[in-house]
Amino acid sequence: MKHICISTLLLLHVLLINSRSYGQDTVSASKDLYFGLTPPDMVAMPLALDAMSAEGWELGGLHGSGMDEFYFISSLAGPFRPDVISFRKEGRVWKKYDFYSSASDIMYSKDKYIERTETGWSEMKSIGAAFEDIRIMRLTASLKGTLVFDEVGTNGNGIIRYSRLVDGKREAPKPFAKEINTGKWNAHPFIAPDESYIIWDSEREDGYGRTDMHISFRKKDGSWGEAINFGDKINTDGWDGGAYVTPDGKYLSFCPNCNPPYDRMWVDAKIIETLRPNE
Repeated sequence: MKHICISTLLLLHVLLINSRSYGQDTVSASKDLYFGLTPPDMVAMPLALDAMSAEGWELGGLHGSGMDEFYFISSLAGPFRPDVISFRKEGRVWKKYDFYSSASDIMYSKDKYIERTETGWSEMKSIGAAFEDIRIMRLTASLKGTLVFDEVGTNGNGIIRYSRLVDGKREAPKPFAKEINTGKWNAHPFIAPDESYIIWDSEREDGYGRTDMHISFRKKDGSWGEAINFGDKINTDGWDGGAYVTPDGKYLSFCPNCNPPYDRMWVDAKIIETLRPNE
């Protein structure tokens, strides 16, 4: 019965409730949001859930109003940031899309998006022709509509780009400067809903091994600060990354030494503030 309650709550949060909020005042403090787990403090803890298999669980199942759309939720990206999987009928073929919820009434699937309307979710739309030739792995969005995303790289190549909404129009993607695009395997960015920081993976000469988690804070003049390594309390000598902050802003989840079965850790998001430079 508890699993059903959690399933319903998460399904409502992702598919039905307006998700413009990022502050703690608008997100339920129900312990069910954390599966009854004792939240971590400033020391990272394994995010181990007996109710979840390594293959991930699937929740819910909703048809769109026209019966040509079907949605369910998968935990493979992490239990507090579930993917929304949609099968959409296009002609006589059902096609699968993985959507990521954003900080607005829009969900993104790489270079495509759908938005909430009064009658349900819209038809699939292209973000723009400039995005269609980029092999995007992860795309996140801020409350202002700024998109931050990576590109599948080869031989260590990897670049992180952004695209803002300017006067209601989507600008062409632009690469971040060297503060972010330095080193190898730059990937899996997460932009804070208020655009105060960006977290991503990168392999750099001063790192702890393969990729490490880094963060850049936005300065008062709007520019981005130098990359800051999360340190050896978070990073290992392996592939570390895939970070995101829970929608209530309380916890940071990430994948240390990220190899199958991709076990995740979580830590109090206050750790972010310990890295913020004094201006």
